[in-house]
Amino acid sequence: MTTRTSQPAGGALLIAELKEFASFPKATQRYIRRSLDIGFGRADPIDIWARDEGEAASIRAQGRFYKQIDHLRMQIPDDSGLDMIEPFMGMLVTLSAFDLGQDRLPSFAAFRFLYERLLGASVRPWLPAAFCAAASLPHLHPDRRRILLQSISESAATAAGWSNREPVFWPEWVEKVDVAAAA
Repeated sequence: MTTRTSQPAGGALLIAELKEFASFPKATQRYIRRSLDIGFGRADPIDIWARDEGEAASIRAQGRFYKQIDHLRMQIPDDSGLDMIEPFMGMLVTLSAFDLGQDRLPSFAAFRFLYERLLGASVRPWLPAAFCAAASLPHLHPDRRRILLQSISESAATAAGWSNREPVFWPEWVEKVDVAAAA
């Protein structure tokens, strides 16, 4: 595997990542922020994100799956040796299947955006395979599988190398402020 090391200026990178995040549907933005809160143990996700009991149950389930994230970060193979990928890819595909099954990540771009932040830049070479495997599983409706698999570009699926630059923009929950009361 190769990595690219040429990096644009930090400010330009921040703007590009912010624009990418802004291009996602509101439900996707919300799910990414929620997932990062759960993945990094920020605040109480049920208090912040649950709008009803169904969503609270989904958050609890996500928390159970996301307990694997620290272990997964340590398992990311540093090369393409096939002897190292079995435990890592199995866990990554399972986690990916859960997230895609929540129906809030409508494309490879949204999936990649979330997972680069959950697991770090070193996971990039493994994301196309995990996404395609999870998007092909029978727990998803056939129409949903088709949409997800069509969302990954040929260049993303066949990249010759990946950047090792860590993400710059990290979306977080921001409390609403009553502008009239703040003035």
